Amino acid sequence: MSVRVLIADDQELVRAGLRMILDAQPGIEVVGEARDGVEAIEMARRLRPDVCLFDIRMPRADGLAATRELAGPGVADPMPVVVVTTFDLDEYVYEALRSGARGFLLKNAGPTLLREAVHAAARGDALIDPNVTVRLLEAFAGTGRGGVRGAEGAPGIPARPATPATPLTDREQDVLAAVARGLGNAEIGRELHISLSTVKTHLASVMAKVGARNRVELAIWAIESRER
Repeated sequence: MSVRVLIADDQELVRAGLRMILDAQPGIEVVGEARDGVEAIEMARRLRPDVCLFDIRMPRADGLAATRELAGPGVADPMPVVVVTTFDLDEYVYEALRSGARGFLLKNAGPTLLREAVHAAARGDALIDPNVTVRLLEAFAGTGRGGVRGAEGAPGIPARPATPATPLTDREQDVLAAVARGLGNAEIGRELHISLSTVKTHLASVMAKVGARNRVELAIWAIESRER
């Protein structure tokens, strides 16, 4: 079965480019294109795509609002949303995290990373562009402890305790360090010589121990813990 994708971006050329890339990938089918957030929400609810690929800045309702409507806290049947950004403003990505986004890509990520992000979101995993992770960590490090302010003054990702109630194992610390460097699951497995399923098991355990909801929060927790 093909992964059914809905694209939302206010720029026609961007939508056309994303469709061309995705339609050329085996196992991916673009089922719709939306020009703004309101249209994206309506089409997503009507078409029920496997993955929504949303730009952040769109008219009427932006990608953050659309993400909250389709994947945010309290949504009974959340849809996987991957946010695509030019990364002009780091705080938008923090807010997208809190809105329920599952993955993040830069618009120049390229076909391979785009394909991997779509497939990861469809199977319930998350893929975040390593460049996004690095920029997030740089922005976080520049704020000091106490969290980061989100878009338009909204609270950002809060500071997390330096030590979890249940200590991390040595292997979990290795996986955590790799996540903080922006490595994906397959790359972590190759570097640590462990299977993909083992990587996922360690990630789930670490997230539960430190209270992180996704890879970026996990990476930020790692950086903050080192600073304390």
